[in-house]
Amino acid sequence: MRVAFMGTPDFAVPCLQALIEAEFLDVVGVVSQPDRKRGRGQQVKPTPVKKEALKHNIEVFQPEKVSTAKGIAKLKEWNPEAIVVVAYGQILKEEVLNLPKYGCINIHASLLPRYRGAAPIHRAIIDGEEKTGITTMHMDKGMDTGDMILKDELDIAPEDTVGTLHDKLSNLGANLIVETLKQLEEGSAPREEQDDKQATYAPKISKQEGLVDWSKDAKSIWNLIRGLNPWPGSYTYCDGSRLKLWNSKVYDDNSKAGINPGTVVKVDDELGIVVQTGKGQLLLTEVQPASKQRIDATDYLRGYDIKVGSKLGE
Repeated sequence: MRVAFMGTPDFAVPCLQALIEAEFLDVVGVVSQPDRKRGRGQQVKPTPVKKEALKHNIEVFQPEKVSTAKGIAKLKEWNPEAIVVVAYGQILKEEVLNLPKYGCINIHASLLPRYRGAAPIHRAIIDGEEKTGITTMHMDKGMDTGDMILKDELDIAPEDTVGTLHDKLSNLGANLIVETLKQLEEGSAPREEQDDKQATYAPKISKQEGLVDWSKDAKSIWNLIRGLNPWPGSYTYCDGSRLKLWNSKVYDDNSKAGINPGTVVKVDDELGIVVQTGKGQLLLTEVQPASKQRIDATDYLRGYDIKVGSKLGE
């Protein structure tokens, strides 16, 4: 089967690798977002997908918009039987969607119809979900609304962050897309409409969402910290200075009456910093002071003036 691939970030790379390695597939071309300035030095860098494609001498096309006469002409030149789309970053017009024999097949990092949208991995952790997965689907004009093909599920472990879950789902998707294309070619692939009544949404994450509201319960704050690690990160303020929160644990599920949320209730040289929340207490285990490296909370205690009674969030 002749396959074109559309993708841009790290998440898409294992999927491209799996397509290249599959003996029954021929990756005829790759479409990725244009190279952009990245990092502190603002140097122009290739996208992760482009780097992987060039390793295998696959032609890479990087239009500002692929759904143009030029973009469609390039796709027709490649003549793919299927187009696989993974975190590409552009809306595709119907002329592109209808171009290949088997259509445009998308990998989405949730169990659709739940968590349609831009940030399904972040939102699943923030919401305290215990399971998530990958769905392959036929793309249509809507946002993650197309008919579903295959699903694969995995547990969200308590120690998972958005970073670790991202990698697990990326690898899961790589396996699932190969099986999906195999079944499509054999004519055995299922096709199931999504139930819009069951749909939930995962809107794009903003940096402002990282500010911890200590009046919330300990478990919700723990989920927020996990769900924003490594990007964009959750944070609070200590003596007016921003303190990024990398890792934490629920220390106590029960609230202590009379203690204001955000108050440090315990400092432990071996454990870290225990903070009162709206319900229960949270143990901060890894933090990052402004303009400094991330450090264990126990090291933070040795270098900064924080004690029982200190108030976070101010």
